[in-house]
Amino acid sequence: MKIKITLLLFFFAFVFQGQAQEKTNATYVGTVGSMVHVPSIASQTNLAPARVKEQVMQDGRASKNLIVPGKDPQIEDDYFVRNPDKMEQILSGKAPTLVFDAATSSSQPTDPSIGVGPNHAVVVFNTGFRIFDKSGNPLTGQISPNPTIFPNGGCCDLTISYDNAADRFVMTFLGSGAQVAVSDGPDPVNDGWYVYNIPQINDYQKLSVWSDGYYMTDNTSATNKIYAMERTKMLAGDPTAQIIGFPLPGIVTSGFYSPQALNVSNSNLPAAGGLPIIYLQDDAWSGVSQDHVKLWTVDVNWASPGSSTISAPVELTTTPFISVFDGGSFVNLTQPGGGTAIDALQATIMNQAQFRKFGDHNSAVFNFVVDTDATSGELAGVRWFELRQTADGQPWSIYQEGTYTSPDGKHAWHASMMMDVQGNIGMGYTSMAGPTTPDPTTKRVSSYYTGRYANDPLNTMTIGEELIAAGNQNIPGTRYGDYSKIDLDPSNDKEFWFIDEYMNSGRKDVVGVFQIAPNFNNDIGVVSIDSPVTGTLSNSETVTVTVFNYGQNSASNFPVTFQVDGGAVVSETFIGTIASAATAQYTFTATANMGTVGQTYSIMSETNMAGDEDTSNDGRTKSVTYLQPNDIGVSAITAPVSGTDLTASENIVVTINNFGGEPKSNFDVSYDLEGTVVTEVVAGPLAANSSTSYTFVQTGDFSALGSYNLSAYTSLAGDSDTSNDSTSVVIIKQNCQPVGDCSFGDGFQLFSVTDINNPSACEGYGDFTNLIAGMEPDSTNDLTITTGYGDQFIRVWIDFNDDFVFTNDEIVVDNIEVASGQGSGTYTITTDLVIPSGAAFGQHLMRAKTNWNGPVPDDACEETNFGETEDYSAQIGTVGVGENIFDENGLTVLILENNNFDISLKTVNYSEAMNLSVYNTLGQRLLFKKLENNGNGYQYKLDMSYVAKGVYLVRVGNKKDGRVKRIIVK
Repeated sequence: MKIKITLLLFFFAFVFQGQAQEKTNATYVGTVGSMVHVPSIASQTNLAPARVKEQVMQDGRASKNLIVPGKDPQIEDDYFVRNPDKMEQILSGKAPTLVFDAATSSSQPTDPSIGVGPNHAVVVFNTGFRIFDKSGNPLTGQISPNPTIFPNGGCCDLTISYDNAADRFVMTFLGSGAQVAVSDGPDPVNDGWYVYNIPQINDYQKLSVWSDGYYMTDNTSATNKIYAMERTKMLAGDPTAQIIGFPLPGIVTSGFYSPQALNVSNSNLPAAGGLPIIYLQDDAWSGVSQDHVKLWTVDVNWASPGSSTISAPVELTTTPFISVFDGGSFVNLTQPGGGTAIDALQATIMNQAQFRKFGDHNSAVFNFVVDTDATSGELAGVRWFELRQTADGQPWSIYQEGTYTSPDGKHAWHASMMMDVQGNIGMGYTSMAGPTTPDPTTKRVSSYYTGRYANDPLNTMTIGEELIAAGNQNIPGTRYGDYSKIDLDPSNDKEFWFIDEYMNSGRKDVVGVFQIAPNFNNDIGVVSIDSPVTGTLSNSETVTVTVFNYGQNSASNFPVTFQVDGGAVVSETFIGTIASAATAQYTFTATANMGTVGQTYSIMSETNMAGDEDTSNDGRTKSVTYLQPNDIGVSAITAPVSGTDLTASENIVVTINNFGGEPKSNFDVSYDLEGTVVTEVVAGPLAANSSTSYTFVQTGDFSALGSYNLSAYTSLAGDSDTSNDSTSVVIIKQNCQPVGDCSFGDGFQLFSVTDINNPSACEGYGDFTNLIAGMEPDSTNDLTITTGYGDQFIRVWIDFNDDFVFTNDEIVVDNIEVASGQGSGTYTITTDLVIPSGAAFGQHLMRAKTNWNGPVPDDACEETNFGETEDYSAQIGTVGVGENIFDENGLTVLILENNNFDISLKTVNYSEAMNLSVYNTLGQRLLFKKLENNGNGYQYKLDMSYVAKGVYLVRVGNKKDGRVKRIIVK
């Protein structure tokens, strides 16, 4: 058997290596389209100012997705968030040494980027650039790239890089393809520029510096997705510089192509060839079975360009992640204080993936945004990676990965990261208030940084969040950032320069300069108090602390102190040596008296080293509580949750907390479902001051439509606090097609408004969405209703925002009463149906609902005993002859096998892109997809095979008009 297993493993290894060694030849070989030399900025007069007017940039980033709803049904929050290292964000960072607003622009977004040389910092934004000295003083105004550097025109998407090895700046600009400007000297103000046209590039160009070329990625579905440009000739101003194009074999995207080539961070270039291209692969996407990172290797031969190759991708399996927000929509993170939701920048390797050589290995660092909350809520975090190879040309592997989240429940995203000369990582990012952030309106979109030292525990950012600049307004619109960028000062190889977008009395790009590497020779401090911990304490508790050496010199034989509740200071000497950027634990010989049950103690510990050059980071304070020994309870019921797909056998899952100071085993936990109690025994042990998730063996029956009262509780003899034993929820099963009893004549016998005149027998629920009523904004329309029983209350909604949720602000007829005090008979009334002036144009669902002898409930999905619900369509806004973008056939849905649907919108009158959205009955958007006209209209194959059975809403349209259809997943 051992022989068979060995042979099998060898076979798989051989197959894998064979796949990894497969190579594809270049698919394009040519030269630059043109080259012109542009004189220095200093020599030009009448420089055109940058365009800064408000404008939503029409780039390809905000357009494409290929996501399968329900395909990645993760039920646990991000692994690294659930399992933080004890050193996570525990070290004190340093305040930025320089912060300044570098650009002002109303472009949406501004696309900020920065390149830092020995004497200059060049800042670019979507429509302009500006040059600063290293003290943050502007050397130019905000200049238009066209014609100052790019005389052939262009639109946007400027990027900037500093080629450290050549001491040159490299700027790119989108227009007539991409244009690449290479400075002909190290001074971006006083030296000229070689400007090359690369007509093959389409969108979202990102340039990387490598030893044998400049490399640029392209957001395109065409064959060539990565281009190599002959760096040596471009530096020399040679118009014969070659270009080589490659595909990315095996790439799967969400529809948006945003891989990145690694960029060399300093002047130590790798050997020619072996350039890695990286991209994330999310198993929520069609064609991806497991979360991973793909890595391709490009080998260029400028002497024989046709023989240049790109490898088959190597798959680096990652810890599972969720990178999809809002079904792929770019309207994601809600700003505080009622601001609009802005782009999380999903499915994108953030600018810029970086490479650095060290003595015994090479490193690559990069990041992308993830949703750390596995529920229907959202909390953005940064999934970051360090890859390593042992030498140039050797295989890459994941050395460490982690997920960074901002304190106080804030979102963290839009990050950029880099390594300094010591191997420390600096990461700048954007943060703002999240769903649970206290006092959220004080946490607008702002710029921050974090980081880690080279020898810190793996997979964790150890440096606490440091503010660079706080925003004072919400971002207008939904577009944000697109990218930020971090760079490293080549003068010392330690200072990070990070540029980010925020609002500071207008839309600005802000630069912050910070350093992770030690500033001082002698600087130590206590970074954590490791024990005691909250639980069962005593009158002689051992005190253990962790000390970190922030300084450049080793530290030894220094005083360490602690005191409890401001009492006597205990001082002892740390015997031993702590190297620079290293930690060590120290356990005091003296103990602490913490012997009173129920009391909370405050412990303060600090170092008192003679000659410490920064005493602000010397100490830490911690509160610990002597818990009652016996105190447990159910803090949450996590399953099931309200929805449409509840069954007769639902798992009931609860969170049990041990609030006490002693471990507990073999205790009772119960649930009560509508008066039926189920009790089971939790074996444990459940550690003190901890929690666990418990799934009952006995399932619950939630198969019938309606609401269920569900409570859960623990039973522990001698429990010291029974107030925290239990919790309860109401679970609602609904299909949002509520059925009422109309056997006595309740409900609608006639519903008539504008183009709809629908006499019908009462069926409890009626789907008449094929009937469309045309109405104008700011109009009053006659609605005629006939019913067969008195005391009928009538309410009508129109789902103006097309989210499948009927809210109070969408009510157009509000609980009018028909035939008060009457019984059986025929009663007809005409009332006003008022369309507000700001009603969204297009086709929407319209719901009419009756209830006998009482107002119709606010919840349009709620069933009532007597009454009826009917659904129609409302077309808001009419268009003139020749302006209708929809043909008569409109939106059609063809049911295919395995819960797949063919969505088709026929039109020859409209050719611009349109949006497809899919919603569930809770109003949650499961899919957002931008569709292009294929010549006959718009078509999409919708895979709903992974979602729960039930009713869903499909909308295809634009901001002005649209069509909606219901689909049923069986």
